[in-house]
Amino acid sequence: MRVIAVDQAKRLGRSLACAGLVLLPIMTAIAEDQDPWETFNRAIFRFNDTLDTYFMKPVAKGYQAIAPQFVEDGVHNAYRNIGEVGNLANDLLQVKFHDAGVDSSRLLLNTTIGVLGFVDVATRMGLNRNDEDFGQTLGAWGVSSGPYVVLPFFGPSTVRDTGGLIGDTFTKPYIYMNNTTAKNALFAGEVVDTRASLLSAEKLITGDRYIFIRNAYMQSREFKAQDGKVEDDF
Repeated sequence: MRVIAVDQAKRLGRSLACAGLVLLPIMTAIAEDQDPWETFNRAIFRFNDTLDTYFMKPVAKGYQAIAPQFVEDGVHNAYRNIGEVGNLANDLLQVKFHDAGVDSSRLLLNTTIGVLGFVDVATRMGLNRNDEDFGQTLGAWGVSSGPYVVLPFFGPSTVRDTGGLIGDTFTKPYIYMNNTTAKNALFAGEVVDTRASLLSAEKLITGDRYIFIRNAYMQSREFKAQDGKVEDDF
């Protein structure tokens, strides 16, 4: 459950970030065509939603209630800094050498001057963060997204992104740590931090939660896989 909880929260966050785009309603028909397993997906969605309602969300709210804002921001920055390794790896796999230079500079600056990433000095210097994962890399290589699927604990995904999760695993620090206690503590902290960062974003969800998240996710992932170069229907 350790890796899957983080990925669920991250992918939900990416979906909600694009929820306000004006093209979202247009994606409804397209998303429905790409969701042939809706009955199964809705059952898994209800399971994930119940787990979040009674466990993840209360823990995240408790964390926000006791952690000062500067601590919460610093912890979030530190975990984002860990994620720069994955960004850099996928920049190189997509032959994005400029982005690789930016992300490697961010990793170096934030790890040193930014005290292990607690302070995001790179963004203040104009080095904006890229957001890459292996699912996007597969898309850049021409792999079709395939049908939409909701994974237990992971949340919204596609056949392509499900395969991408395997590649993403190798850019995480947890599988390389021998100290079980430290590994579990670091992972648990990331799960709580990620869920807490989504508390305000989830207020954007309206209507049928399943359809809203599905459409937002599908649009967001296509937009990212194509680096924003997508055609509309106007």
